[in-house]
Amino acid sequence: MRKWKAASAVTVAAAAALVLSACSGGSGGSGGTDQNGSSTDIKSMAVGKAENAQAGTFKLADVPSWNGPVTVGIDDTFSAYNNVTPDTNTSYNIYIINQVLSGSDVLDGNNKVLRNADVLDSWDVTSTNPYTVTYKIHPGVKWSDGAPWNCKDYYLAWLADSGKVKDFNAVSTTGYDLIDKAECKDDLTFVTTYKQPYTDYKGLFDNGVMLPAHILEQQTGIPDITKVTPTSDPAILKKAGDFWTNSWKGFDAKLDPASGPYMITAYDENQKSVTLEKNPNWVGAKGGPNKIIVRAFSDTKAMATALQNGEIQVVASTQPDATAADTLKGLSAQGVVYGSAPQLTYEHIDLNYKNPVLKDEAARKALFEAIDRKEITDKLLKEVQSDVTPLNSLLYQPGEAGFQDLYSSKAGQGAAAAKKTLEADGWTLGADGIYQKNGQRFSVKISHNNNARRDQTVEIIQSQAKAAGIEVKNDNDPAFFSGGHLSTGNWDIALFGWSSAPFKSQTVPIFQSGGSQNYQALSDPKVDQAFQAALGATDDAAATKAYQQADQDLANDYASLPLFATPSMWAFQGIDKVYMQSYNGALWNAGEWEQKK
Repeated sequence: MRKWKAASAVTVAAAAALVLSACSGGSGGSGGTDQNGSSTDIKSMAVGKAENAQAGTFKLADVPSWNGPVTVGIDDTFSAYNNVTPDTNTSYNIYIINQVLSGSDVLDGNNKVLRNADVLDSWDVTSTNPYTVTYKIHPGVKWSDGAPWNCKDYYLAWLADSGKVKDFNAVSTTGYDLIDKAECKDDLTFVTTYKQPYTDYKGLFDNGVMLPAHILEQQTGIPDITKVTPTSDPAILKKAGDFWTNSWKGFDAKLDPASGPYMITAYDENQKSVTLEKNPNWVGAKGGPNKIIVRAFSDTKAMATALQNGEIQVVASTQPDATAADTLKGLSAQGVVYGSAPQLTYEHIDLNYKNPVLKDEAARKALFEAIDRKEITDKLLKEVQSDVTPLNSLLYQPGEAGFQDLYSSKAGQGAAAAKKTLEADGWTLGADGIYQKNGQRFSVKISHNNNARRDQTVEIIQSQAKAAGIEVKNDNDPAFFSGGHLSTGNWDIALFGWSSAPFKSQTVPIFQSGGSQNYQALSDPKVDQAFQAALGATDDAAATKAYQQADQDLANDYASLPLFATPSMWAFQGIDKVYMQSYNGALWNAGEWEQKK
């Protein structure tokens, strides 16, 4: 179920499936001596070495193995093996566990959805009435501890993410909640029957949700998870749900086996590093580096310096920084390759409807009018991606079918327009230069994680808002994601990113009334109705029309302001090809990295 994932950089949290076409948004990347300064043809690195785009399949290529270690720098630390609970769901877990946990699909660098042919032989719609999808699992797939990876693991993923059992605290249930029946016909055949058509089914049962059923059985005493249903004994459901929700945080070698090409062998929380080594039971090709160390850097400039000094071999940042980009682009003489590309990720601000000021639509509208997003992109991102512009949709990226410019006419209208909006709604300018109404000053905090670019973003907004008589304060909280600050909704305005796979249904839990990732308490029946129409659509055209309506209704609510599609920024040396996939990060095909001679 690829959930939207909130990340301390530029992400988008994980949700379900957003399918319009299975390969929307494939922006390649930069290469040659183009405007972004890449030193080679980065776009050509976006495809797997053995993927078959025509057949829609991915397998790891059979390349030579080598010792390494390869050290990879990312922006924030790993925190959980189970990445699909509200307090663990971040891009930085996915960047690591996508190589540790196998799932039904693989996304290449062009965001093409491919069946993971190393572990799954087919995923076919075997009936349209009722809508039924059958998964045929490849024989011989095993966990690193020797247990079979099979239908039980699919069944557990459905049970946990369906929303039918409250003891499993899943961050999103979209798609899984439409499955009326899930059953194991045999160890290698999993059948899901839906209560309505669901064209985004290829976004379900991905590597983020496929956790080891046999470990849960061992630790809870449940003999067979496939015999547990949503109507089973509440004590058994609680035992299973509590383990699933709480016991797969951090890393425990006894509880966290691997089903992918790599397994976690060490996790140093203090040093913010994770060590990956080859899974001896991996069913696919065995090549690539035998050891990968992933280190977290809170400062992208320090990450660039570490590459320059040879401390790391790969920079993989979703926190683009102009100074770091300049450093990386200047290292071509020492064999460093630089790349940047727009991601299926967007930076935005959410306005909290629980805040007494922001409940007022005129206040939200005035804040939008005061914020000049072009000033933000020009000052902070031009060195990373020279053609970056503000984003004007919450659901679509430019170039995707269905994209509409919904925010150019709403944001950046200037201080005078914002003041006019406020005064027409009864706000009056106080002696301190800040508007007030009914004794309430227009003073709000923007909360975010400890991130230099976000501090700079807030500084720019503060200046723009002050000219419009609005006070904005900066709330920099290092535990904004991992500490639950975001998910509890205890903030005025949240500044962060959402990162999605190419399935539009992932947006539903973020914006629907009561949605599991609707942290801003937004509730609009028009949005809910449009989403329901999209989820029930039987073809892409009808779904697109409904998602466009939801997008339009959200813009009219002045609920969330998209700032920009965040460009990724990566660089590498000593390896032949590295491409930073917009959802799974740079490691998505690490098992086919070859040592550069």
